[in-house]
Parts: sequence; C-alpha cells; structure tokens
Amino acid sequence: MADEDDTRQQGVEFGAFGDRMDSFDYPIDHDTLVDDHGDAEIGLPDGSTRLAELLAPLQDEDQTYQDAEELETMVLNMVGDDAVGREGYSDRGTSTEPDSGDDQSL
Repeated sequence: MADEDDTRQQGVEFGAFGDRMDSFDYPIDHDTLVDDHGDAEIGLPDGSTRLAELLAPLQDEDQTYQDAEELETMVLNMVGDDAVGREGYSDRGTSTEPDSGDDQSL
C-alpha cells in the first residue's frame, strides 16, 4: 500500500484512486471515467470530495484523458483554492510586512 505522502500532490490526497489511475485503459473519456470511478474520494485539506463532484464543472463533453498524468493534472486544476490550506498563511516568519528599509542590500 502506498504511503499517504506518495499519493498527495499539491494539497490533494489521491489515496486509493491515485493507485488505480495508472491501471486505467487510456485514453479514457470523461463519461466513462465518471461512470466507473465517480465515487472515488479525493482528499482536500478541509475534507474530501467525490471525483464526480470535482469534475462536474467541466463543459467539454468530448473530454478524453490520454494518460494518468493528464488525468492527475485535470484533478489538480479543478480543485483550485480548495487544495490550499489556510488562506494568507505563511510559514516564513511572524511578519508579512516588508522590512523597514534600514538595512540595504548591495
């Protein structure tokens, strides 16, 4: 079984679905993907969503995924801000204000 870190990409936890993506018969059209795998859970920092819900806003009825990488990229594109942790959070120190300008770099 894959380690959770191995199935997490840019804040998205692919989980068991990520393990299965490589074994799909590609190219796979959007309708077949949703019919066969739409109930797969995709983990996000604040919970999870089903693959069918995540891909529902797609308007292209002829969408076809050529390989697992293309499908993964589409999922990452569709989650957008949902995969981002706390908005405005930074682990780069306590202040987000620019330095006072007293120190000058050459």
